[in-house]
Amino acid sequence: MLKIKKYGAIDIGSNAVRLLVANVIEEKNKEPQFKKSSLVRVPIRLGADAFVSGTISEENINRMIDAMEAFKLIMKVHGVEKYKACATSAMREAENGIDVANTILKKTQIEIDIIDGKKEAAIISSTDLNQLIESDATYLYVDVGGGSTEFTLFSQGRIINSKSFKIGTVRLINNKKSENKAIFKKVQEWIQENTKNYKRISLIGSGGNINKLFKMSGRDAGKPISYIYLNAQYQFLKKMSYKERISELSLNPDRADVIVPATKIYLSAMKWSGARKIFVPKIGLSDGIIKSLYLNKL
Repeated sequence: MLKIKKYGAIDIGSNAVRLLVANVIEEKNKEPQFKKSSLVRVPIRLGADAFVSGTISEENINRMIDAMEAFKLIMKVHGVEKYKACATSAMREAENGIDVANTILKKTQIEIDIIDGKKEAAIISSTDLNQLIESDATYLYVDVGGGSTEFTLFSQGRIINSKSFKIGTVRLINNKKSENKAIFKKVQEWIQENTKNYKRISLIGSGGNINKLFKMSGRDAGKPISYIYLNAQYQFLKKMSYKERISELSLNPDRADVIVPATKIYLSAMKWSGARKIFVPKIGLSDGIIKSLYLNKL
């Protein structure tokens, strides 16, 4: 007998706000299948507020309210039975983050859970990473967001260590060069310290930017991108102006600037861990929320 459940996940990031609607297909004596039904992405760059002025602006609060109202209607049309909204570093660091969450709850009845970096990494790693991870191999999982990046080291199917750093694409654009240099140094030390006893490490990349880079590579699903290819792409993107990335590469305006610092983070992680290839399974926080909801972990 076949049963289909519908779940919703709202991911309130520093660069964009997303709604994922997924079908969970249950069949007797079979593993449940998670199928994406709808994905809506709204470019509300909360990080540009939170990391510069320290507060989320009135304009963006109103845009958030409108987005949540729209998401509610989309979930209603889909017949979503259960959903969860999680906010990451921008809401976490904004002085008025809790007030904004309370305002949204009052206006839209959508409750936002502001999660820390550790919980974010745990939710993401509850996704279908197990299907990708070979039991005898070592992987550094890198999830690049707008405000923070989560690093998780897996070896022989187990999590060895995990850490969240305040290094994200929107933050790198808005920070002073000296601040960026200091945080990159900390990341380098953590990666080198945690990977030094492992040979032949591969990266697993998640986030909108690496998904876009993978799509641009034209590779088949499941095939990795090499360090050489990613480095060539980085040099190519860096030489182009913001406008050229939009007009010649057809990148969205809110992707065209952040794709460069994102590529730098992935490349740096590959360099410091000695990884020569990066797998891109197209998973993220919203997928993890769906899986955790289904397993009653949220």
